[in-house]
Amino acid sequence: MASMLIDLHNHSFPKSDDSVLDVDSLIDLYKQTGIDAVCLTEHDDFWSIEEAQSLSERHGFLVIPGTEINTDNGHVLVFGLTEYVFGMHKIEFLAEHVARAKGSMIAAHPYRRRFMKGMEQSLLGHRIEEARIDPVFRFCDAIEVLNGRGTLEENEFSKRLADITGLPMTGASDAHRPQDVGKCCTEIKRDVKSVFDLIDALKSGDVSPVSLKDC
Repeated sequence: MASMLIDLHNHSFPKSDDSVLDVDSLIDLYKQTGIDAVCLTEHDDFWSIEEAQSLSERHGFLVIPGTEINTDNGHVLVFGLTEYVFGMHKIEFLAEHVARAKGSMIAAHPYRRRFMKGMEQSLLGHRIEEARIDPVFRFCDAIEVLNGRGTLEENEFSKRLADITGLPMTGASDAHRPQDVGKCCTEIKRDVKSVFDLIDALKSGDVSPVSLKDC
């Protein structure tokens, strides 16, 4: 069975204004990592399928379009949408649009807003239980448990949350700078040639997180 390493979560400037990497530099860096494909997931912004295809052809490297939507329940990686619609900050509204587009969602770095360094075990358990019943996880196909910009403790929180919810786990670099590139990725247990193949894999749970640089 075919298997691929894909980094599902990355940002480029100027579509993501907190990134220092232009898209060509980002892709060139990924071509040196041994990873097979890179996803462009700008903040509340989009690359069209045609733009991603053009980048793929120019670089000889698979580029998959997605987005990272900021919701009231945290950040969500989304594959299958093509534009932002006002109201997508509400998770139920976003989920309706994703379902209509036959897309897929991943809960990104779910430790944010939930985990604090030095948290006592009793409070940690309470925060995990609070997170477990958050509606965002009813709509997501997976949880990002390895985030290249997260600490070991933060990512461990995400893993515990995934264990409790029973959702498949993914990994990603969440690259904004050159030193972020290729820290974590996701093994897709099938051949992926397009965003539609990726969506099918996510919905089937044919994914697992991979740490490449101690993330």
